[in-house]
Amino acid sequence: MPRLANRVEDIIAAPTRRGLPRKVTHPPADIAASIKGMDNFCRVMAIRPGDHVVMLIDPLLDPRVVQAVQGLARGRGATFIAYMGDSTRYVTIPDEAKALLERATFVVSTWFASVIDPFCMALRKNKGQRWVKITFFRDLDLLNTPQAQFPIDLLGEIIRATSRLFPEQGDFTLRFTDPRGTDFRIPYTDAMLQKLKRHNRWRGHNVADEDGCYVHYLPTHGPNLFEPGMVGLKPEDKVGISGTIWAQWAVGFDHPFATPVGVEFQDDVVHAVHGEGFEAEVLRDYLIGGTLEEVGCGHNPKAPRFDIYPAGPNSPGALHFGINALKPSEYLRRVMPNWEEPHIHMDLVTYDSTVTAGNSPMIEDGYLLSLRDPKVVALAERYGDPLELLEGFPV
Repeated sequence: MPRLANRVEDIIAAPTRRGLPRKVTHPPADIAASIKGMDNFCRVMAIRPGDHVVMLIDPLLDPRVVQAVQGLARGRGATFIAYMGDSTRYVTIPDEAKALLERATFVVSTWFASVIDPFCMALRKNKGQRWVKITFFRDLDLLNTPQAQFPIDLLGEIIRATSRLFPEQGDFTLRFTDPRGTDFRIPYTDAMLQKLKRHNRWRGHNVADEDGCYVHYLPTHGPNLFEPGMVGLKPEDKVGISGTIWAQWAVGFDHPFATPVGVEFQDDVVHAVHGEGFEAEVLRDYLIGGTLEEVGCGHNPKAPRFDIYPAGPNSPGALHFGINALKPSEYLRRVMPNWEEPHIHMDLVTYDSTVTAGNSPMIEDGYLLSLRDPKVVALAERYGDPLELLEGFPV
């Protein structure tokens, strides 16, 4: 496998490094590239004639993003309404917004509640609402970026190839290791596996045209190697998550960790935070008793490799371990008062993990093995040089 830029020294030296909020300028793209970005936008936002589009927004969202969605909706013969909340950090939908959402057939949202609130899940399951989460589309100029222009069908094939790296059936353990000593394990049952594989995101379907779907734009955030709701778990269900994650970095910190930080799970719950430095103290202050919300794996080869703000990296093989704590972090409230995630959350990040699903390797030293899948390479040849498309990561 190629030697990836995955060391702390690589992160520190990278122009794309971003762990705290700061404005990123996206220069205009040429006409050909711009059209590719716009085409992806219009395909993902698969609004139909007669749809009623509801957009859940926040005060810091680029208003041009709202105008773009509204324009597409009106151009396709759909109705449109937007509801502005105080921030993106809702973990449940406020009552005054529920009536608006009940009428929707298509929802575009910046709110954290979109993925975890049972109310939202029920709207997708019972009403067939199609949802697009735009955590990573807060600035219209992102359409000018290579990650927005990456072929969406090729991205889907990469995800399907990763899905094929899971066992076909049966119980197994999803295990994470790295050179720092991480040994983190998530037991999977066959029922959890089959539920995961049926999800539209793990079928590589990143276009919001299926009833009940949930997709991310820009394509894509994750999909998650583990997420309780995606594998059919209820909040009270326990599966025996255990072990320690020795992360390289985390959202909310400008630099990778200066001293080792290990977050230990026992029986599905954060049991201890190991380490002596400032970062360890910050995490220890609020993560004890927290639970694992997700383990996301990046899949977009043109996502900036070391940009982890606001919710973890989207570059292939880069992982984020999302943990929800029992109380907000005072540190995160100070350094990111307008963070797009709630301050109970934490995304730990690794770039050099090895991941196995049972006996099947999925990631080796941070390299996502599905990038070398024959179907992926064959499809990439339609769009250009497979090596440049699939492994030319912007660092």
